Amino acid sequence: MITNKTFSLLLNAATALVLNVLPAQADNHLPAWAFGGFERPEGVNPLITPNVSTSFSCPMRGHSVAWECADTFNPAAVEKDGKICILYRAEDDPNAGIGGRTSRIGYAESKDGIHIDYRQATPVMYPDDSEVSRTYEWKGGCEDPRVVAADVDGKTLYVMTYTSWNNKVPRLAIATSSDLKTWTKHGPALRRAYNGKFKDLACKSGSIVTEVVNGRQVAAKVKVNGKKKYLMYWGEQWVCAATSDDLVNWTPYVDENQNLIYLVTPREGYFDSMLTECGPPAVKTSDGIILFYNGKNDSGAKADAAYPLNTYAAGQILFSNDNPLQVKARLDKPFFRPMSDFEKTGQYAAGTVFIEGLVYHNAKWFLYYGCADSMVGVAVYDPAHRSGVGDPIVIK
Repeated sequence: MITNKTFSLLLNAATALVLNVLPAQADNHLPAWAFGGFERPEGVNPLITPNVSTSFSCPMRGHSVAWECADTFNPAAVEKDGKICILYRAEDDPNAGIGGRTSRIGYAESKDGIHIDYRQATPVMYPDDSEVSRTYEWKGGCEDPRVVAADVDGKTLYVMTYTSWNNKVPRLAIATSSDLKTWTKHGPALRRAYNGKFKDLACKSGSIVTEVVNGRQVAAKVKVNGKKKYLMYWGEQWVCAATSDDLVNWTPYVDENQNLIYLVTPREGYFDSMLTECGPPAVKTSDGIILFYNGKNDSGAKADAAYPLNTYAAGQILFSNDNPLQVKARLDKPFFRPMSDFEKTGQYAAGTVFIEGLVYHNAKWFLYYGCADSMVGVAVYDPAHRSGVGDPIVIK
């Protein structure tokens, strides 16, 4: 005999299936030190999508290409002249598979952080006929930028960490600019350290530590092993650290045998069971340095069962201010996960929110992210109205 209670449960389950959602969700409460929650502005996302009408005369190919017709994703962001400037990765060939296209970096501006006021028709970073490009970037291109502003000799210098991809080895590279549109490429970030030992290391994702000073988010010098240096967390499968005096040449943190020291690694049974890839610029707070990162769920038995296999979701790690190489705390659940349809379709249909841009603007934090390796989205965190709740945990 079916009771009213049983009938109600069956009806709710059937309704959930019809709506193509899971039948229940759980709250995701964040500790006091963590940023959150980040809210997606209604009716705004995706913020940047592919454009089939723009073209660019590629100096390497020798002809015009539709440089952003396939996918536009994985954005950096930084404030300049009261506006948020977004530098996003764009791919040119929708018929080529992942890794087989050329990536270039486009440029857009937003006054309020959630609406695009200007989008440049040509890329600002791309493989050119320089030695750096011919050696490290062609024909894969310039991928996955992160950008910070730095006060150097009384002027603002913009520093970009990005992946230079020559279809052989992905390398973490550095470029600098005074205006965000004309860039000087410096080659691999680790090329000079330890007599070039790490120059050809396959590595990605550089997150330079920043702090808010007089309302501006700028690169911070922190004390590491007794000396004040610029600090960068970096890595894809794991998190390492490197220091610099000039933001261009970086020395990785190693042991007495010059082997890399891994500060953070994947965790079996968690959302970051396959990768812990550094995200946007880290932020120094009174609680410690917060590293925002992209965790990838495993494809098999090591995965977190609460999330689909291979999903990219975002986490936070708190490092000590006194010892920036020491982990104080780490979220066990992502604060930001794929939820909207466009975050779970496209080039990476397993579900991806890939965070790379974090900007302090008008007393709020604007988070820019790649949606399924196909589009750009934005979410906003207001510290004055902190909810302390991340994206809900899926109950299967």
